[in-house]
Amino acid sequence: MFQGRKIVVFSIVTDAFGGFGGIAQYNRDFLQALAASRQVERITVLPRFGNVPGTDPVPKVEQLPAVHGRIAYALQSLVNLRRVGHVDLIFCGHVFMMPVAVLLARLAGAALWLQVHGIDAWQRPSRLLRWSVRQADLVTAVSRHTRRRFLSWAEIAPEKVKVLPNTINDKFCPGPKSTALLDRYGLRGKKVLLTISRLAASERYKGHDRVIQAMSGLLAEHPETRYLIAGDGDDRPRLEELARRNGVAEHVIFAGQVPEEELVDQFRLADVFVMPSIGEGFGIVFLQAAACGLQVIAGNRDGSVDALAEGVLGRLIDPLDENALADALQDALNAPNLPSPEAVRRLCPERFGEAVSSLVQHVCLKSDANDIHCQT
Repeated sequence: MFQGRKIVVFSIVTDAFGGFGGIAQYNRDFLQALAASRQVERITVLPRFGNVPGTDPVPKVEQLPAVHGRIAYALQSLVNLRRVGHVDLIFCGHVFMMPVAVLLARLAGAALWLQVHGIDAWQRPSRLLRWSVRQADLVTAVSRHTRRRFLSWAEIAPEKVKVLPNTINDKFCPGPKSTALLDRYGLRGKKVLLTISRLAASERYKGHDRVIQAMSGLLAEHPETRYLIAGDGDDRPRLEELARRNGVAEHVIFAGQVPEEELVDQFRLADVFVMPSIGEGFGIVFLQAAACGLQVIAGNRDGSVDALAEGVLGRLIDPLDENALADALQDALNAPNLPSPEAVRRLCPERFGEAVSSLVQHVCLKSDANDIHCQT
């Protein structure tokens, strides 16, 4: 189809460089891997949210200013598609953006690649979105769980839907605790539980409240325990009030939004990373925590199972079982069971990059390549 020439990619995403959270991180890793592919000439990225870096984030990648508002975003995508000129591949980073992506692909005569992450792709959407999804040449899902949930409603050939899980940067590794952060949060001599995520009312499925409710019982045996919650959002006041009502406010620390340059040190402060979620598409934070040498506790009802390699990297529990959570926290503090560094590195950037390159060939060259072995 392209006869060996390099391709031009136009990408529409929620956020990437300058954004926060797991999806932004995934998009950054994906775009870096895509840019590193010898088959790609250049990539233009139009985000809905996030800050624009001062310079192009990586070679061959141009990120445009974020555009808020659906109509304004759709119009700017058309304007910038025309500015870019010839485009071979449209990458759509969120299922809700697919109607725009289909229009762009039709106008450009380009192949269309959809990425699906988590809960937004699990439920049967509107007729327009279902029609849009059918137009995709390739769909990648971050986990087997998300792929199953997506295929439960998507009217698309299953062989078009591949699993491309998160990767993890080498900077996430064990190291000393930051004395500055220990002093900032008063954590010297403490046992630290950690959760890093947005505190959004729409994401209460992550389970912060269940950990807070488990704290009073945990403190009876481990009074030196502190629960560090990193992240911010509109649900923070409710969680702060919940900690007060449960009499554990002095033991629960709200750190607010963590700057990217402090993220690794935040993980290293903790002994246990806990997020008993019921709605994770994958959960890159689980990998980051395990790579930094933390014990990890996660739920067994979502993509967390893939992130923890079905229990190899941490303990999977029923996230809605209060006793299971309490027992897992007690066990983690009483008898630490650290993850294997070799198991953590199964999703290294090199392997991720190879998978992305193979998928580029699969979608753009219309080859008969075998299924990509990037599944966990």
